[in-house]
Amino acid sequence: MKYSIITVNFNNKEGLRKTIESVIHQTFRDFEFIIIDGGSTDGSVDVLREYDSQINFWVSEPDGGIYQGMNKGIKKATGEYLNFMNSGDCFYSEQVLQHINNLHLTSDMIVGHDFHYNSKTRQGFCTILPPRVSMLTFYIQTLPHQSTFFKRELFCDTLYDESLRIVADIKFYIQKICVEGCSVKLIDEIVCKREPDGISKSYNERRIAEHQATIAEFLPAGAIEDYKTLTLLDKTTAYKFLHLLETPKGLKWMTYFIKILYRLLKNK
Repeated sequence: MKYSIITVNFNNKEGLRKTIESVIHQTFRDFEFIIIDGGSTDGSVDVLREYDSQINFWVSEPDGGIYQGMNKGIKKATGEYLNFMNSGDCFYSEQVLQHINNLHLTSDMIVGHDFHYNSKTRQGFCTILPPRVSMLTFYIQTLPHQSTFFKRELFCDTLYDESLRIVADIKFYIQKICVEGCSVKLIDEIVCKREPDGISKSYNERRIAEHQATIAEFLPAGAIEDYKTLTLLDKTTAYKFLHLLETPKGLKWMTYFIKILYRLLKNK
């Protein structure tokens, strides 16, 4: 089995249907589909029964939240790569899995773009990927989780931290990429079309608190202060700045302009 697509749902019947439709219509067929429902009471179970023949495994029972649901799905998965396409999100096109497979990549994680689309305004934008992945990536924000394909073996000794409600995926990324040195391949492929708002948006204060506590697990206080300075720029500008510094020509010109700017501001 090449891919395991894992969907977690709770009381999002219409979002669940949209996600199921996007998965079952993929042109590449070497995948299994696993759905973990947290005991929904809004008719989601009826949707699961409707599509029962096209879902490899599903269960509906109360659980401890989204990450416990993901962990349940991981334990059932048999695919080489796992993707978490949660309720309400969907693959950007019917050819996404085929395009990913055609790349013949072997990295521990394969990361594409999310497309955030607002159906009311009919406007959308793609997530910006960093020039390279580092601890700064997760201090600024994170990688698009729905658009990441994880090797299943990454979860053999590490599952999502169920004590966290919102940022357990960030903690997992940091552990695997920044601590253990797992390989990451960033690709210019839109994988997921996602809803503009989610749990992170709804619980912003808790998200910030969890994020800060998670960063503090991996970075000493002095290093955190350095990262705060680096992130005074917005994410887009910060990534563009880092991209310039990655090339000799860009580094040369950036150093020159910073010296000029420093002199101008110092004399004021």
